[in-house]
Amino acid sequence: MKKIKPHWQILGALVLATLVALLLRSIDAEAEGGFIGGFVGFCDFVGKIFMNLLKMIIVPLIVSSVVAGIASLHGMAGFGRMLGKTAGFYALTGLFAILVGLSMVNLIKPGLTDGEPNEIIKEAFENNFESASESAKEKVAAAEAKAKGIGPGSGGFFKLMANFVEGMIPTNVMKAASDNRAMLGLIFFSILFAVAITRLPVDSMGTMREFFQSLNDVMILLTRWIMALAPIGIFGLLVPVVYQSGGQLFLVLGKYFFTVLASLLIHFVVIMPLILRYVGKVSPLAHFKAMRTALLTAFSTASSSATLPVTMRCVQDNAGVSKKIASFTLPLGATVNMNGTALYECVAVIFVAQVVGFQMDLSQQFVVVLAALLTSIGVAGIPSASLVAIFIILLNSGIPGAEIAIMTLLAVDRLLDMSRTAVNVLGDSCAAVVIAKSEGEKGILEPKPEASS
Repeated sequence: MKKIKPHWQILGALVLATLVALLLRSIDAEAEGGFIGGFVGFCDFVGKIFMNLLKMIIVPLIVSSVVAGIASLHGMAGFGRMLGKTAGFYALTGLFAILVGLSMVNLIKPGLTDGEPNEIIKEAFENNFESASESAKEKVAAAEAKAKGIGPGSGGFFKLMANFVEGMIPTNVMKAASDNRAMLGLIFFSILFAVAITRLPVDSMGTMREFFQSLNDVMILLTRWIMALAPIGIFGLLVPVVYQSGGQLFLVLGKYFFTVLASLLIHFVVIMPLILRYVGKVSPLAHFKAMRTALLTAFSTASSSATLPVTMRCVQDNAGVSKKIASFTLPLGATVNMNGTALYECVAVIFVAQVVGFQMDLSQQFVVVLAALLTSIGVAGIPSASLVAIFIILLNSGIPGAEIAIMTLLAVDRLLDMSRTAVNVLGDSCAAVVIAKSEGEKGILEPKPEASS
């Protein structure tokens, strides 16, 4: 019997989880505290175990892959060239994403009705803020306080970028390894460590390089084992999300939802494929086929970092990118390249401005574009990063009622988070492919017999 390919297993888990969750929601609410509540709770537990397994291998995978990849470059010339290409690619695609979001939110105007602020949405903002749980209010308050700490009265975006650069240099490498929010510092240390290896005598350098190469091979094997559990884990992750998502707010915010999703879709199926075709000179369809398992995993987990092991496997095994390119571009991209997040921030801020009746001219909207690009990078290591970023942009733009609007956006954010994470991961993988082609690598996205996903 022919084995079902991983991407079909994951897609089946997504469909089944959605159907099961919708069925549970349709059952009488009185049964919620019994079997249904217990089943949803068990699914949540299974999903968390799967996420923990993925997160468990992130640190050793990043360290081993970055060190092994850069050590194979034989010096700083190749590293500097690759760093420049990677940074340029991420900045350019991030700008494209934001401009797509800005165009769509100004075209559709989800916060307006007949040119006037939508009073129904404004009322929903206020009602949802009043009825929100204390934990949700505390989360929003903490994000607002964090944003004010790097807002206009405190040095603004200079402080934001200063904090970002400071966060790149960990005072304690072991602590950085234990904190997902300090992942950029771990990458920076790994890069320095790898460059230092290339300065060792030939015998010592070979020994160190072989050790980290072997460690990386072990981590890839562990990734394969964990991904064998992906259909079960993804089922567990999705059931609680669909079950707990009430329909009322989604109906009220339907136009906003459509704007965000349509913008993400344009970037996903138009902008990035055009870059692959005309910059990378590769087939976009072949790339999507190679990355389907990673994209489905990203959508299910809503975490670029947790998806990183899967992304690296797909880029190397399916797309044919070398380990030295993938091991540098992908860990860095999972930390700082947030195309979907930057797009979402831009749409969310303009949407809030429309609802509260705050008029924004072109110069103010340009500030939003620049702020979305900077914050999508600069707040990568902060808890609830996109929430803090939106607060920062709202505060810098002078838009009133931020905390009330944010509470409602937070309540319906999970599905949008899943979608923008898939866009983020696509951007990372496209960077790896385009940079590999620019470095003269052969066999990128060429047909392979019985290629696994």
